[in-house]
Amino acid sequence: QIQRALRSLCIPLERLHIMKGHMMQDMCKGLSRQTHAQAKVRMLPTYICSTPNGTEKGNFLVVELCQNQVRTLLVTLYGDGNMSPQMMYKFFDMPEGMMQGEGEALFNFIAQCVSQFLAETTTPEISTSEEFLPLGFVFPFTCQQTQLDKAELLSWSKGFSCSGVVGKDVVQMLQSAINKQEPSHVQVVALMNDTVGTMMTCCTEGRPCEIAVVADKGSNCCFMAEAYLVEMAEETSGRMCVNTEWGCFGDDGTLNDILTPYDVSVDEESCNPGEKRFEKLVGTLYLGEIVRHALIALTAEKALFTGTDTAVLKEKGVFTMQHILDIINNEDGTSDVKRVLEVLGLQPSERDCGRVQQICRAVVGRAATLHAVGLAAILSYMCQTRDMETLMVNVGVEGELYKGYRRFEEILQSVSRLLSPECLATLLPSRDGSGRGAAMVTAVALRLAAQRRAVNEVLGPLRLTHADLEKVQALMRQEMERGLGKNTNATASVRMLPTYVSHTPDGTERGDFLALDLGGTNFRVLVVRVTEEGISMASEIYVIPAAIMQGTGDALFEHIIDCIVDFQTKQNLMTQTLPLGFTFSFPCQQVGLDKALLLTWTKGFTASGCVGQDVVQLLREAAHRKQHSGLRVVALLNDTVGTMMSCGYDDPKCEIGLIVGTGTNACYMEEMRNVGTVEGDQGRMCINMEWGAFGDNGCLDHLFTHFDRVVDETTINPGKQRFEKLISGMYLGEIVRQILLVMTEKQLLFQGRASAKLQTRNIFQTKFLSTIELNGLALRQIRTILNELELDASFEDSVLLREVCQTVSLRAAQLCAAGLAAVVEKMRENRGLERLSVSVGVDGTLYKLHPCFSYNLQKTLKELAPNCDVSFHLSEDGSGKGAALVAAVACRTA
Repeated sequence: QIQRALRSLCIPLERLHIMKGHMMQDMCKGLSRQTHAQAKVRMLPTYICSTPNGTEKGNFLVVELCQNQVRTLLVTLYGDGNMSPQMMYKFFDMPEGMMQGEGEALFNFIAQCVSQFLAETTTPEISTSEEFLPLGFVFPFTCQQTQLDKAELLSWSKGFSCSGVVGKDVVQMLQSAINKQEPSHVQVVALMNDTVGTMMTCCTEGRPCEIAVVADKGSNCCFMAEAYLVEMAEETSGRMCVNTEWGCFGDDGTLNDILTPYDVSVDEESCNPGEKRFEKLVGTLYLGEIVRHALIALTAEKALFTGTDTAVLKEKGVFTMQHILDIINNEDGTSDVKRVLEVLGLQPSERDCGRVQQICRAVVGRAATLHAVGLAAILSYMCQTRDMETLMVNVGVEGELYKGYRRFEEILQSVSRLLSPECLATLLPSRDGSGRGAAMVTAVALRLAAQRRAVNEVLGPLRLTHADLEKVQALMRQEMERGLGKNTNATASVRMLPTYVSHTPDGTERGDFLALDLGGTNFRVLVVRVTEEGISMASEIYVIPAAIMQGTGDALFEHIIDCIVDFQTKQNLMTQTLPLGFTFSFPCQQVGLDKALLLTWTKGFTASGCVGQDVVQLLREAAHRKQHSGLRVVALLNDTVGTMMSCGYDDPKCEIGLIVGTGTNACYMEEMRNVGTVEGDQGRMCINMEWGAFGDNGCLDHLFTHFDRVVDETTINPGKQRFEKLISGMYLGEIVRQILLVMTEKQLLFQGRASAKLQTRNIFQTKFLSTIELNGLALRQIRTILNELELDASFEDSVLLREVCQTVSLRAAQLCAAGLAAVVEKMRENRGLERLSVSVGVDGTLYKLHPCFSYNLQKTLKELAPNCDVSFHLSEDGSGKGAALVAAVACRTA
């Protein structure tokens, strides 16, 4: 019978693995908004988003509600790595009946304890200080927390049942009670339970502790989870401490197969049968009872205490945890066991002593093993969600079972290692988790609040309100009108250049067309076939040697003709004269669809004899010199117009083109009657806005931050393309770098130490923003980017870096939306519509590759132009396919 009893208390390794899996599933349920209500492992957010870093200093009050007592503490931290805090404390006994009385009376009593304690212990400097004294409130009951200083009590336990508290904010109740006292400069900053305090007290400088296990009368665990997984809280970046409340694990029946008859009896006799099943297997409040029921059963089977009086075992609570510890911690024979049992009123034989000791060891060993299973589930969960191959982590441990049972630590370590071999946990003894730990929570909360104020001060100027964006929209509209006006065009910052493209595709275009795309060192030639089935293309890329880019205009255009001839030969097109669209991405003044004067070369081109000349004519003359007669240039355009046209073929409502990449620009279909720079009032014309220069006249100076000014001053064109420098990919990375330098100088990042690499211009690429802002990207991948920049980044640094990137890219998207809102609202008013339905063709790496840019742009546009229904299409090859479609539309409408 003894062996059978011992076997029932021993859980096979295979079953432990299954239990660990169930625990992890339950944790995920508890974290998910959809399944949280049904989850047995509650996974409550604590709103503690950081662990101590050793710099915390100041005076911190703590008040702890204990069994029958209130404990008050004053903890002084010196910013020395939290190695030597000074602590004073006092216990106050609760008046009889208060635990079951009125809630208001309980909180008034706690406030009186605080007031009396301060009067007895604080120095004149503290009590007369202008500043408030921060207080951490240790409240060891299950609460639904919605902020660090806001928590509603869900249910009383541990003998408390005060009226008028369940469902109320206990922080508010305590603060109201404190405010009635003198002096009332105490402010409740944080509420926590003892488990969280245990984790915080084990953190020292350079050694964060991210898990705490409490093995006491009850059992619980908390750990630092990735914040975006804690769906019950709004916080999405960084980490947050989650209070697992794992005592209820198994309440859904998942532990039924490991329950012994003794466990069932203990549960039935408890005040909450069927609840807290896990806690009833591991909590020291219950272990004595499990042993008592095992002894009763074995006595009935005549395996123990034969022929002696065992009536004492019928008394509930007679066998305590202390009795068990006295029995199992004795390695030398059974004399101590005999003494313990005799004190209880039993008359054990030598054999009885040995057997009772075996039972006690099995019950306590099982409790330690089950704690290890819970710890292993948390370790593996952390390792997986942090996307790590191996996890090294510190675990704070506290409680009667941990302190009293000599083998507890050994079992916790070895079993958790067996179940989670990919994790290496170092166990640290907690030092007064509910006192010192609570002071740490309060200190960290104040440190983070001060840091938050400083961060907001730096990032505040980049955060735009709805009113700011409406002002930008109005200014853009104003500049658009100036650009369109015949008399004001010359001084407008938004040039509003006519393109002579009068129609967008309607889907009836058919035929073969050539397209040229010249915008840099590579030059493309394409043939585009437009049929009922759709559009097909063939293309070839040709290199333009530097000698030709910087030689004569004649040589450049003759090289282009040679490339066209080569392409037409390969495609068997030499016998045909196809209409040709030419994408020419350099500043031009267009005077007709096929006539444009080059204003200036950019992008490394300096070919002579071209500036001020008609580009199309230069191409035709080169063809004539090369005796190539099969060339029919019908249109010249820039890539923004091509973007609109390439999307217009699939969607006839596409009347806007937008580019947000290295640079930014937009075009749209304007009513001819509003285009003062071109003769004629009938129909529409596409206007190339050249909006990158918006603000060059100073109208956006109020939005320019210190960072924008520094970036502008170091560009090759200071004071020019001001709008583009707030939005486009070429500049965002550099804006972020400037912010990081200021934050480092203010000791908000990298411990105030900037690397030589971070001092290098343009080292922070815009593609880093896209990577860093990817939702759910493990923060260690952000640290990898920072390591490339030779920066030693903490976890908090990574979180803050993400916030900086999000702020800069959000502003870019919002400003882009404000510009676009001015365009769509103008189109709506032009057409006299209550609602405008229009599409935008978009191209550019920032829009296409950044994870949030398109969403933020579209959301802001909806807010700024609520009467416009705008849909977005990603353009495919605006400069190639778009050029061919401009030629196709020109042929259709000729």
